[in-house]
Amino acid sequence: MAIEFSNQEQQPLMTPVFTPEDATEGSLRPRTLADYTGQERAKGNLAVYIEAARQRSEPLDHVLLYGPPGLGKTTLAGVIANEMGVNMRVTSGPAIEKTGDLAALLTNLAPGDILFVDEIHRLNRTVEEILYPAMEDFSIDIIIGKGPSANSIRLDLPRFTLIGATTRAGQLSAPLRDRFGVSLRLELYTPEELQRIVTRSAAILGVAIDPDGAREIAARSRGTPRLANRMLRRVRDFAQLYHDGVITRRAADEALSRLEVDQLGLDAIDRRMLLAIIRNYGGGPVGLETLAATIGEEAVTLEDVYEPYLMQIGFLTRTPRGRCVTRLAYDHLQIECDGQMSIV
Repeated sequence: MAIEFSNQEQQPLMTPVFTPEDATEGSLRPRTLADYTGQERAKGNLAVYIEAARQRSEPLDHVLLYGPPGLGKTTLAGVIANEMGVNMRVTSGPAIEKTGDLAALLTNLAPGDILFVDEIHRLNRTVEEILYPAMEDFSIDIIIGKGPSANSIRLDLPRFTLIGATTRAGQLSAPLRDRFGVSLRLELYTPEELQRIVTRSAAILGVAIDPDGAREIAARSRGTPRLANRMLRRVRDFAQLYHDGVITRRAADEALSRLEVDQLGLDAIDRRMLLAIIRNYGGGPVGLETLAATIGEEAVTLEDVYEPYLMQIGFLTRTPRGRCVTRLAYDHLQIECDGQMSIV
């Protein structure tokens, strides 16, 4: 029986956000700064902060990690906890709905522990205001009762470290952002760094891989370790059935081509975006909502998942009038430019 896979089913492969199929990602995560590949500037500064805090026998200052999804913010938070020798509680901004939820998390921390809040920009504003004194004074005020009989009780908290992670640092309120003593931006990875990550992950998974195979996967991973590890697992399946279990360059190329991922890491939706702008709108400009309706995707998905990489490699630009395709994209898609492009 033949089974056909639609583009919607294949889409998660190139989505850098965490998906259920990434559940095994935890086993691939490094535990120490020495094992953490890439982000050399952030890692170097962090090593200084951690060592200084350990020498003073103090908790690390509050840390804000920001950057595109899939770059290892959660992994780095785990590394920090391991290097500091403390426990880490993990939650997310949307999961903390009430002030009582936050109070329960904070009061259950031990001295020096880390509270990691993913998507911290999505915190409820009421909850966020409770967090201010907790970060500054290590105490929270709880209101008990309602109306004239309401009482305020101050609870002292152990000295802890809050690590916040966000893909949208600009959406953090200024009061919250200013309370982080350490702010680190994570950048997209180079192909060489991703090759080392793929090689390490393959060894953990027990997959035979040669340098050319690792390089091929790295080159198509859009600078994102999460995508590299996800591709590795997919390519492993094809290599197991068709290439004696060894991931070579040929095995990686064949597998990723069948998954519609080209040499630059563009997938079917990337190409549909670019082709729609070229064929329907003469290369642009075109508004985001119009483009999303044209190709049948959500505007937020195009803006958060696909546009950043296309802009980074110079295939797409944003103008006040809308999105435009560049000459580089025409060349990559092997489409002849008619000379009437708005942006070149």
